[in-house]
Amino acid sequence: MYYVVYGIFYLLSLLPLRVLYLLTDFCYAIIYYVAGYRKEVVMQNLAIAFPEKTLEERKRIAKQFYRNFTDFFAETIKIFSASDAFLHKHFVPDLRVFERLKAEGKKCQVHLGHNFNWELGYLACVSQINLRVLGVYMPLSSSVFERLFVKLRTRKGGTLLPATNMRNALLPYRNEPYALLLVADQSPPYPQNGIWVNFFGRPTPFVRGPENGARIGNLPVVFCHVKKIKRGHYKGYFDLAVENPGSLPKGELTKMYARFLEEKMREQPENWLWSHRRWKWDWKEEYGPIY
Repeated sequence: MYYVVYGIFYLLSLLPLRVLYLLTDFCYAIIYYVAGYRKEVVMQNLAIAFPEKTLEERKRIAKQFYRNFTDFFAETIKIFSASDAFLHKHFVPDLRVFERLKAEGKKCQVHLGHNFNWELGYLACVSQINLRVLGVYMPLSSSVFERLFVKLRTRKGGTLLPATNMRNALLPYRNEPYALLLVADQSPPYPQNGIWVNFFGRPTPFVRGPENGARIGNLPVVFCHVKKIKRGHYKGYFDLAVENPGSLPKGELTKMYARFLEEKMREQPENWLWSHRRWKWDWKEEYGPIY
């Protein structure tokens, strides 16, 4: 079954991107106007994040989000066979901070958010960066799609580490410089397990892993931001947020990232993944402090 699914995706990837966009234009119409996929969740999230905007303004953001969401699939299919030249044309990253850190023999953590198009950006960066890239991911329940996406994400040389066994998976690389990529905008599975900070003016839990790992290892932390330039074209920005996170008080790094993420989301709100329930919990005193 894996080879059948892979073959389908690979053959589709040989189509020009403009043809794939025709398919996703149709998918957008179905998802937004007919199926209304998670539209209630999207509109609730936008109302929380942007109470100052009118309903019509939030609807415009939602429509733009759904277009980006469906384009994400066209672009991700395309990279099954995309050349380095294609990747470098469509995603232009500024990787200078990694050159400096490698010259100093330092490892680092990179904190990422769900900004489109993270799959395209990952491969484009891996194909250009002169440093081992370790991407932490959550294994999929489907063995076919697990194998499929591991193949996709490693086709340019990146290394994937399962989040379920990250500590042991990281051991072989402990004596060399690397960039450890972590998705840092996720909600924890249980509210009491999160680090609570204010995010868009509302107490919000963030996963503990990125901050805990950085503080324990005292690894320099780089914040990543992706900006959409036009359809299918992006720029990636990497800012050195802190060199010695071990010196920060508990919760400070997460608070810094939440501020950074919110600032960038306000600049391009349609480019973030609004379809998951980011504010599904209300803070309770038993969950710990709000940092």
